[in-house]
Amino acid sequence: MASWAAAGSRPPPPSPCTTRPAAPAWAWWPTAGRPRPAPRCAPPTRLSAAGGGSRPSDPWDYTGPTWIMQERSSLLRKWYDLMIQNKDDLAKIITAESGKPLKEAQGEILYSALFLEWFSEEARRIYGDVICMPAKEKRALVLKQPVGVAAVITPWNFPSAMITRKVGAALAAGCTVVVKPAEDTPFSALALAELANQAGIPPGVYNVVPCSRKKAKEVGEALCTDLLVSKISFTGSTATGKMLLHHAANSVKRVSMELGGHAPFIVFDSANVDQAVAGAMASKFRNSGQTCVCSNRFLVQKGIHDSFVKKFAEAMKTYLHVGNGFEERTTQGPLINEKAVEKVEKQVSDAVSKGATVVTGGKRHQLGKNFFEPTLLSNVTQDMLCSHEETFGPLAPVIKFDTEEEAVAIANAADVGLAGYFYSQDPAQIWRVAEKLEVGMVGVNEGLISTVECPFGGVKQSGLGREGSKYGIDEYLELKYVCLGGL
Repeated sequence: MASWAAAGSRPPPPSPCTTRPAAPAWAWWPTAGRPRPAPRCAPPTRLSAAGGGSRPSDPWDYTGPTWIMQERSSLLRKWYDLMIQNKDDLAKIITAESGKPLKEAQGEILYSALFLEWFSEEARRIYGDVICMPAKEKRALVLKQPVGVAAVITPWNFPSAMITRKVGAALAAGCTVVVKPAEDTPFSALALAELANQAGIPPGVYNVVPCSRKKAKEVGEALCTDLLVSKISFTGSTATGKMLLHHAANSVKRVSMELGGHAPFIVFDSANVDQAVAGAMASKFRNSGQTCVCSNRFLVQKGIHDSFVKKFAEAMKTYLHVGNGFEERTTQGPLINEKAVEKVEKQVSDAVSKGATVVTGGKRHQLGKNFFEPTLLSNVTQDMLCSHEETFGPLAPVIKFDTEEEAVAIANAADVGLAGYFYSQDPAQIWRVAEKLEVGMVGVNEGLISTVECPFGGVKQSGLGREGSKYGIDEYLELKYVCLGGL
């Protein structure tokens, strides 16, 4: 059984669409029944208060007999099956508490579930090595063992997928986990916990600690400094990641982080304009621009610039419809809160004051304080805030450039390097630019790059480690060298 504890007493967080409290998770749960309510307790000062209490015990953490791995694999597969069975209700929870359009929320649930399926299979493939030794009477083994208790801190923009991508790998490796979900989206995490219960995940293996925004820093610090925690996995801002690294350093914990991005989207003269516009739409406006890998800076070569801007504006006006996430026509929901809107507003105002042109959008939407019009800016320069500060909103600033070297230099000027995109029909240019971009992931003539099978992560100040793929489970495993003598 999974468990959860509440750090601090509080009402449900407000829905971004209405600013009224979001319905609790079980309001969308007509078939599963109302889950056990979370007990109220003080912010945890030890892991035991957070619901975990100890390092994993046999058989969960044992990587020896095949049947143990098969058991973990089977439980993860059951969890996956339950997510698929309840996909519509899970999607409604995401839309209710984050404002994400329902179709996108449904897509997130399927994407989330695939991580459980993937790692249910990887749980059976934790292989070690036999190493040849220089002395004939010796043999060497390399074992892979779980790191122990993993603290998982997740964001609000993908409240389901960011949990399963981390927790699936951790449980497959044999770790137990304590999840601190984002303050804005706790119900998605609790709904997953209910399904983990139903799947038969053992007591103390999967634990959830929701908390208020006021207590978030305290809870995060407690998890990072608790000596029972061996591993920290965090997705969020670079600034917060640095603070967590500082706290984790005192006990030298294993840390993996997926932090901020400021993705360049480069369109070269050789590109297919229509293809580039379609990629820009997909990359920029998914979840209203509130993704860490979405394009933030559109660098367009001068020969194709005017055509791209015109067609991009037309596509935005035609296909982007702002509204409540539950309305079928909606493709752009609200931003997560008014603070997020103010950031977009500030970047637009700064750019216009320095000479940028508003091609379309540019202001708050009439629907309410958390809505902002999808906005396209041209004549953007590198001294503007939107050129060097991640937006996390529906703003597309276009910078004109002359040469390939100039575009790569602008793209690599950021302190972060999560994802990058470019469009070109020149094979030699494709190889050159793909190798030169200082990012962890590159989309070539493609605006959507996230997939379960491929490693997700960045370079520079965009984080440490990789998630998903066959490499994701390694973040939760330790190597142990065993030397056998006298043979």
